[in-house]
Amino acid sequence: MEKRLFRRSHPVLFGLFVLAGIFLMFWGGMTFFLTRLMRPQHAELFSGKAGVGVIEVKGVITSAEELTEQLADFRRNTAVKAVVVRIDSPGGSVGASQELFEEIQRIDQTKPVVASMASVAASGGYYAALGARKILANPGTLTGSIGVIIKFANLQELFAKIGYQSEVIKSGALKDTGAMDRPLTAEERRVLQDVIDNVHRQFVATVAKERALPEDKVRRLADGRIFSGEQAKALGLIDQLGNFTDAVTLAASLAGLDTKDPRLIYPEDDDFSLFHMLGRGNSAGSLLNLIENHSPVLSYQWAVNR
Repeated sequence: MEKRLFRRSHPVLFGLFVLAGIFLMFWGGMTFFLTRLMRPQHAELFSGKAGVGVIEVKGVITSAEELTEQLADFRRNTAVKAVVVRIDSPGGSVGASQELFEEIQRIDQTKPVVASMASVAASGGYYAALGARKILANPGTLTGSIGVIIKFANLQELFAKIGYQSEVIKSGALKDTGAMDRPLTAEERRVLQDVIDNVHRQFVATVAKERALPEDKVRRLADGRIFSGEQAKALGLIDQLGNFTDAVTLAASLAGLDTKDPRLIYPEDDDFSLFHMLGRGNSAGSLLNLIENHSPVLSYQWAVNR
């Protein structure tokens, strides 16, 4: 009733509200359509010029979902003839690092991939780079840290001071391994060490295979130590020294593109939103990822803070 009265009393104003609503709906629809259409896989619709795709791996690798989606987009995009993966990361969770490695390796089977190391490309960051056809680093890049780590907080003394107690009902003796209110038992340490050793062997085997190095040599280097880019080059862990521009030039050359000024193609920037911050983001930028990362995680990560 009130709506009809308002429409009769203010027909012009009501009409403007209706037009504004229609305009907002149209604008929202067009924005959605254009952002979908401008994804990398559709870039060739607007520009037939071939180029080098650039993927950035920054911060701790807690999830590979968005990065693997970007790599898959570049693999399907016919305008992308080569890819540079720019890595500035101390590594991260084992599973995510392995997923990233596998996707980089998959795209390299159809178009050349060059890994470009920035300030740090250690542990899982180095593991991801192993999927590329060529690896470049600056002389002072920190890389290596071939190893596995898992950390647990022992808050037993703090809990005793504040009077905190926990009651646990479990299906097996090892179900609450890593509980914060007590130290690890000898059996828990043994089981965890077995897991660490197994995953460490996976890392060593991957380095040996992808870098064509004797496994015993890699094992001697795989005690978690870091190397400068110059040291890594001498040890055969990377291919050559060079910066991002050198990596782009090399990628363009491997793809048969003009190396003087190759076109750079970046992934679509997702629209900024609270949902994006909370739920997705890149490997290190999602608040949800950071919150979830409080749990013990098996990591290929150069970790200096305990």
